[in-house]
Amino acid sequence: MFRVPFLVALSLLIAFGGGIVFTLFALNVTSGFGAIKLGVWQAFPEMQTADADPYAKSHRARAGRLLYGTAEGLVFTASDDDKGGRLTANCSYRISGQTPPARLWTLFIAGNDGAPLAGPSGRPLTINSWVVLRNPDSSFTITVSPNASAGNWLALPAAGNFRLVWTLLDSPAASNSGLIDLTMPKLEKTGCGNV
Repeated sequence: MFRVPFLVALSLLIAFGGGIVFTLFALNVTSGFGAIKLGVWQAFPEMQTADADPYAKSHRARAGRLLYGTAEGLVFTASDDDKGGRLTANCSYRISGQTPPARLWTLFIAGNDGAPLAGPSGRPLTINSWVVLRNPDSSFTITVSPNASAGNWLALPAAGNFRLVWTLLDSPAASNSGLIDLTMPKLEKTGCGNV
């Protein structure tokens, strides 16, 4: 007597539950489509537009993020160094070169979810184009390390993986026509541990 309703309820549970589980899995393993890669730096210029793919819209809605308009800014992230190694907090890295033209840029250390990491007070976890020390040719070098360094330095957390988030604000790079000639700084591993 209760066999048919039980089987119907079980089928609905499997169908809806499985659909939700697979959708959350797909959102966790993808970043969306339409990415551009400049070295290790990756950006999704169409993420905040009406042309964004469904996964990008779902990522934005799930994270509750308010993204920049097309001409306002472009966000690049890096999770690996130039040799393809994962960025880890017990290693030191050097970012060198120049950024695309922008009125302002910011660089900060983030967790795997893209949220800024909180570190010990007094240690720099972010830098921007107004305070970065530059060479005469307008290039710069930023050291990303758990150990203090002279010049431009970003402090790493105690342990774990991290990513770097570079935001170009009010930049011609944010328009589709500016993406062809862009170059981003190199991200090189300089050592691990106390080396």
